[in-house]
Amino acid sequence: MVQLIKFWNNLRSSYWFVPTVMSLGAALLSFALIALDRVIGNEWVDAVPWVYRIQADGARGLLTTVAGSMIGVAGVTFSITIAALSYTTSTLGPRLLTNFMNDTGNQVTLGTFVSTFVYCLLLLRTIQAGDEPGAQFVPHLSMLFAMVMAVASLAVLIYFIHHITESLHVSNVVGNVARDLDAAMDAYDARSIEASEQPAAYLPADFAEAAVAVRADGNGYIQNLVYSSLMRQAVDNDLVLRLERAPGDFVGEGQTLLWVWPAARFDADVAASLAGTYVLGRQRTQSQDVFFLVNELVEIAARALSPGINDPYTAMGCLDWLSVALNRLARRDVTTLHFFDDDGKLRVWASGFNFQALAEAIFDQLRSYFATDHNATLHMLRRIGDTGEFLHNGDQRKLMREQADALREAAIEAMTSTRDRAAVEHAHRRALRQLTAQKTPV
Repeated sequence: MVQLIKFWNNLRSSYWFVPTVMSLGAALLSFALIALDRVIGNEWVDAVPWVYRIQADGARGLLTTVAGSMIGVAGVTFSITIAALSYTTSTLGPRLLTNFMNDTGNQVTLGTFVSTFVYCLLLLRTIQAGDEPGAQFVPHLSMLFAMVMAVASLAVLIYFIHHITESLHVSNVVGNVARDLDAAMDAYDARSIEASEQPAAYLPADFAEAAVAVRADGNGYIQNLVYSSLMRQAVDNDLVLRLERAPGDFVGEGQTLLWVWPAARFDADVAASLAGTYVLGRQRTQSQDVFFLVNELVEIAARALSPGINDPYTAMGCLDWLSVALNRLARRDVTTLHFFDDDGKLRVWASGFNFQALAEAIFDQLRSYFATDHNATLHMLRRIGDTGEFLHNGDQRKLMREQADALREAAIEAMTSTRDRAAVEHAHRRALRQLTAQKTPV
């Protein structure tokens, strides 16, 4: 299961998979249509007014033209995609390369041109010319479909030009990352809801003394964690597991992945099975790693406020989407994830993705960048104040007040204009009033 998940993640992040599948489909379609043409013959052409008979030389010329043009256009689209990736790397951040490689529109576009080329090439080899009866063979039905594919490729080319232009718009880039973040939080919510329906969980009293560590057998980032396999191992061997590492963490060989209790029911086979539930790779992925997507938006915002780019409005847009995720988590803050078996016995204890961790990942990383820009500072203070509507306990309010105070301190120190400082002070007071749920108008 673990290797299958890793293989599927590699396929999803590859640029070649969809074009390869489409090319194989085109090859199979050419074989099927050619066989059908041999069965039905060419008499049906005279009964269809908009289909014309074509000789072998004309068919070869048509297929040669279509195949040559398709492979040329495929090269152009690939070059445009590489240019888009170069722009993304230099301006928005290298971690967004995966988003462009995963883009279905880019993959289908390349696949359409390559599959049309493969279809025409395989069809070209079957055309035969001759003066004797039965010596000439022109598959008219297959030729008709080749023309349909050529017209469809032209439509896909027009779509691609529009799509690549849209995909390079920074607002769409940020929005797509935010959409992926929302989907990742949906998956997290599903696990947290299941965990919250269980009773309060407590580790065994002697867990610290009797637990033994399961260590990583390789190096890399944890890309996926198969919770179902963990539960199955825990139930089958009557174990209690406490997870030490989560998706997104980097582990080196020999580092602790999780703790197992009790040591008496632990052996090398169990250790190997538990370690095998962790999928390690050379880079972080977004499937279970919410902070990977958070850091993508943080990186775009930080780069936008760098002196070389100086685009505060892009940074503000990133903060808007990050605030949506923060407000969503404020409504439902689960600090731990506990998984129980059918008998209600605790089997897996894991740290949760909580409000404090997300707030610190956003504001602590972006504060030094936003504090240097007057407009960005005011925007961040507004977003901090807006969270007051969703906060439901004193710890959350205290945390956000501390974030507002830290931003005010950094911004006041960085700004030289008295007017800018006064605006920051005003925005800071307003944010504090919102965080304390005070309804007095400003």
